Amino acid sequence: MGAFVPGDFVVPLTFEGPGFRLEPLGPQHNERDHAAWMSSIEHIRATPGFPDPDDDWPYSMSLEDNLADMVMHQRHFETRAAFTYSILDGDEVVGCVYLYPSRGDNVDAQISSWVTASHAHLDALVWRTLNEWLKTDWPFATVHDHPRPVDPAS
Repeated sequence: MGAFVPGDFVVPLTFEGPGFRLEPLGPQHNERDHAAWMSSIEHIRATPGFPDPDDDWPYSMSLEDNLADMVMHQRHFETRAAFTYSILDGDEVVGCVYLYPSRGDNVDAQISSWVTASHAHLDALVWRTLNEWLKTDWPFATVHDHPRPVDPAS
């Protein structure tokens, strides 16, 4: 997997959204990330865009296997091959954002996100905010995102 953003692009290391913030996912999030998605597997599977029909994720993993996943995501971030962020509410991991090269033609990037069942009220807000962030702060002409989550405010 090679870099999919220009070499001179400064990749954001944080993002402040309304009621949440992002920081690059890494081993420092292992226990909190593991607890977040293990507690919300059914909610994540019900999130528009999940599960990927070609993948059986999310599935139960040991803390050690989750750590290996964190290390892989960190390596992808460092090599600019893909960008995965923890969604945080304070210090609590409440979700994740995946920004990868698109598998489709004529699309630069593919984004998906999930939040925990306890933070389901953030689903649509995160979706809207991330789409705007990609338009204004990233070098992509086109992005394929997961279907819009139901907004409980509407």
